[in-house]
Amino acid sequence: MSAKTPTPRPAPATRLCRYTTDAVYFGDDNLVEDLMGQASFVDVFMKQTFGRQPTPAQRRMVDAVLVTLMEHGMTPSVIAARMVYSSSPENLQAGVAAGLLAVASRFVGTMEPAAELLARIVAAADGPAEARRIADEHRARRAPMPGFGHHLHRPDDPRAVKLLALARETGTHGPYADALALLATAVDAVAGRHITINATGAVAAVLGDIGVPPQLMRGFAVLSRAAGLIAHIAEEQRDPSDRFIWDLVDGAMTQHA
Repeated sequence: MSAKTPTPRPAPATRLCRYTTDAVYFGDDNLVEDLMGQASFVDVFMKQTFGRQPTPAQRRMVDAVLVTLMEHGMTPSVIAARMVYSSSPENLQAGVAAGLLAVASRFVGTMEPAAELLARIVAAADGPAEARRIADEHRARRAPMPGFGHHLHRPDDPRAVKLLALARETGTHGPYADALALLATAVDAVAGRHITINATGAVAAVLGDIGVPPQLMRGFAVLSRAAGLIAHIAEEQRDPSDRFIWDLVDGAMTQHA
C-alpha cells in the first residue's frame, strides 16, 4: 500500500500590507489617500492588529493606556536603555531595544498574566468563588499576584483609579473590570489587609473590556515604553547619567583596596 501524498499547504501570505508601483496599502486602505493626515496612529494600529476600527470610547481608552505605561521613572528598563545607549551612542535603537527586553512578567508587562486571571473569573460559573480560588492559590505558593501591589502607591494607585473611572465614563467598563473588583476583594480577604490594584491590573481590565486578548496586551506596553525610552535617551543626550549610575553601583557593590 502506497503512502498517501500529503496535501500541500498554501503558501503563507500577509494581509497587512501590499504595494504597487504608485501606491502602498495597509489592508484595504490606501496609505496616502485614506490614512496619512486622516487617521490617528491609534486608529491604524488597532485596525492593523485587531482588524477593526476602534470606537471613539475605545480610542480614548487605548490612548489613556499608552500614556499611562509610557513613563515609570528610573526603572530597570530605563537604566538598561541609558547604559546601553552610553555604550553605543551611534545606535539609538540599541538602547531602546535593551529597555524593551525588560518589559516582561515582573515589570511593566504584568498586564498579560493579570488578564489571564481575570479571564478565568469572567468564564467561571461562580465568579466570586473563582476569584477566591485564585487568591488562595497564589497565597499558598507565596507568589505575587499580577496586577496587585506597589512599593510606593498606597492604599491605591492613582493611575489604576483613573483608568477604571475613565472606563465607566466612556461606557467601556465591563466583565473584566467587574472581575478585577472580585479579585481585589478576594486578595484583600486572603491577605487580611488592603492590597493595591496597580496600573497594570487596571490596564488588564480596561483592555480586556474592549476586546484585546491577554496574549497581545503586552504589545501595548512595548509600544508605549518605546516612546518613553526614546524620551529618556533624549535626556541622556542632554544630561548624561551613565557614569553616575556606573559609579554608584560600583561604589556600592565593589570592595576597593
